[in-house]
Amino acid sequence: MIHLYVIRHGETEWNKEKRSQGRLDSSLTEKGKKDARSLGDRLDNTEFCQIISSPSGRTLETARLVKGERMIPLTTDERLMEIDLGAWQGKTEEEVKSLYPEEFDAYWNEPERYKGVGGETFLQVQQRIIKFLKDLEETVTEGNILIVTHGVVMKTLYLLCRNTSLKHLWDPPFIHGTSLTIVSLDAGKKELLLEACVLHIEL
Repeated sequence: MIHLYVIRHGETEWNKEKRSQGRLDSSLTEKGKKDARSLGDRLDNTEFCQIISSPSGRTLETARLVKGERMIPLTTDERLMEIDLGAWQGKTEEEVKSLYPEEFDAYWNEPERYKGVGGETFLQVQQRIIKFLKDLEETVTEGNILIVTHGVVMKTLYLLCRNTSLKHLWDPPFIHGTSLTIVSLDAGKKELLLEACVLHIEL
């Protein structure tokens, strides 16, 4: 059996500004760095066979801070990248709401209906996560793997574990920066063991 320790990257400057990141990037704040180090301390006694991160700068920085001085192989996988938000990327929440009111409403209230302006749908994100998990099980049979990824990716993973539809994408819990989720993966069966835990940080 595989246990996935899935974390969202630490808080970024654009998170603070409520600015859409998607495939663009923003540096971690001091809080983001501190929270990542705190998670590293929390996981200090957990043995990981590998770390797999989204190739985005914010996730790689988080992964390295959590890893610390431990000799754990760190690789990247593009399928763990955040949803491509197309024309929204780099814009603040208020700018997106003003320029794309219908799409903005669908994003938050009818996610199964959302179609980005030049980006991805939530279903497309979920499909690449399904492929990632399938390929992972074909190469790893047991052990703990640390996954460093993004909020929407984690939300679609929750739906897979719960076997529920995209309309429930934004159901609780909220995915804070560096929050820890643990998923067991066994012959395709996915089970949530811990959900978005933030005991290691100050909110």
